[in-house]
Amino acid sequence: MERRELTEQELHNLAMNIVGKQLEENGYEFLAVNSELKKNPQFVCTKDKKLSFIVVKSIEYPGDPRDKDFFMADLNKMKDHALKFEARTFYAAVGLVNASDYYLPVYLNEEYVVDYEGLIEI
Repeated sequence: MERRELTEQELHNLAMNIVGKQLEENGYEFLAVNSELKKNPQFVCTKDKKLSFIVVKSIEYPGDPRDKDFFMADLNKMKDHALKFEARTFYAAVGLVNASDYYLPVYLNEEYVVDYEGLIEI
């Protein structure tokens, strides 16, 4: 069987699934979900009657999911938008790397490692 790299959209969807699962486990209720690349936010949720906008990014090695400077322009724009709705804004960066060799891409149906430390409030 031929190896196939995950596309940018597939990596994004994988990151969204990881974050979405965590949000559910933490009692968030989904109002809207958007999986379109480069269209923010990915999740609009409520928890304890408080509205939250969550921006999800998949980061492939050697990128660092903790380096939010890379996305600050997007995040500041989202924060301004969220303020109009009295919503909190979160960034969820999900690092994804090939489990057998960090220098290879993530392949379909092969092991990968997740580097995700949870939501970062902006």
